[in-house]
Amino acid sequence: MNANPADVEAQAAPLNDLQAGAAASAAGGGDINLEVVLDIPVTLSMEVGRSRISIRNLLQLNQGSVVELERSTGEPLDVYVNGTLVAHGEVVVINEKFGIRMTDVISPAERIRKLK
Repeated sequence: MNANPADVEAQAAPLNDLQAGAAASAAGGGDINLEVVLDIPVTLSMEVGRSRISIRNLLQLNQGSVVELERSTGEPLDVYVNGTLVAHGEVVVINEKFGIRMTDVISPAERIRKLK
């Protein structure tokens, strides 16, 4: 398979922009060009709560069963991006669809502290 030189050049351009921005930032000047990462998809998920049950109890669940969660009513939901906690929020309903209002965003420094 032969690659068109123009296609290879176009694909390399975003990487070169990011490398140039990172080099300029490391050298103490210029801003990093974030345009190259803005269209990368991430998974956003909200957690209402968790529960730990035995397989026996899991197999007994059926329609109408209620599973008690470890979280109390009124506590904020956890908001995760790619499995990392980034915020807390509350459920809202907009045009008959559920949404979440962010009430507290975890700072990058706090996220890094939790990784250690």
